[in-house]
Amino acid sequence: MIEIVLGVDDLASIRFAVSPLQETCHSLWALRDPGDFPLHLRWLRRVREVLPQLDGEILGALVSERRWLPDFVTPRPRARMAEMAQELRAVRATDPGTVRRDLDAAYLGQPMPEVLRGDPEALRDRVADALEAYWRAALEPYWPRMRGVLEADILHRAQLLAEGGAAALFAGLHPNVRWESGVLRLHPMGTDSRVRPGAGLTLCPTLFGRKATAPIGEVPRVDYPARGVATLWEAVAPPPSGALAALLGRPKAALLTALETPESTGTLARVLGVTPGAVSQHLGVLAACGLVTRARAGRNVLYARSELGDRLAGRAD
Repeated sequence: MIEIVLGVDDLASIRFAVSPLQETCHSLWALRDPGDFPLHLRWLRRVREVLPQLDGEILGALVSERRWLPDFVTPRPRARMAEMAQELRAVRATDPGTVRRDLDAAYLGQPMPEVLRGDPEALRDRVADALEAYWRAALEPYWPRMRGVLEADILHRAQLLAEGGAAALFAGLHPNVRWESGVLRLHPMGTDSRVRPGAGLTLCPTLFGRKATAPIGEVPRVDYPARGVATLWEAVAPPPSGALAALLGRPKAALLTALETPESTGTLARVLGVTPGAVSQHLGVLAACGLVTRARAGRNVLYARSELGDRLAGRAD
């Protein structure tokens, strides 16, 4: 179990971050054990076509038998919305001693593949090159949609924090997370550790997580499964009910129905198969009628159903 002791200053310094490098590395779990990631099967079928062109030997070796990744391939994001190029520069700048230490930790008590036993500096560069090529082929084409789901999750968590404080925020991260008396506990983790950060906490939603995990660095970070993954690879939204379509018109009814989680204009346009301009026009009307709300998340504006919109769409609790 990992225990993170959070003081008042730490709670005041909680931040969220999205990392394309983290998603790239975490997606290797899905490649290794696709049966554990049924929501990503559509994506996995597409990715299988490009894998023969990549350095599969090194990519496969990065995930140990217990699914641990070496920490140097997932550095803590320095910005709320990290850039892949910046994160890869951090990997390439990793001290060779740290590379060897992190690989040994990932494979602690397990046989390490021969491909990871070489010179750590050359190995570090090969890993960075392999991850960059894999990112460009397998994740970058879908990143706008993936980023939209991650940003929507952050918006939801920020609302929980604003309305209910840290207790409400941590309560919904994952069942393996417990918050009690100023201590955030994650279990089981395969290791025992107690950390007093003194410099805040970074929360990173991930599309490929099965539970919350906590790679401990200079500032503790918790990676947790994002909401809305089930909608990520949907091709079309379900058709609106006849009554709702008759009331609002089919385009606006389809938009209201599609907003099960906060979404950007671009994501809604792709899901519904219409132009972003048409989506913006209809969302403007729905917002003016109080059926949707909007909030800025990074470079995007995310739209969500209001309480009235939920009731109209038949989704009220």
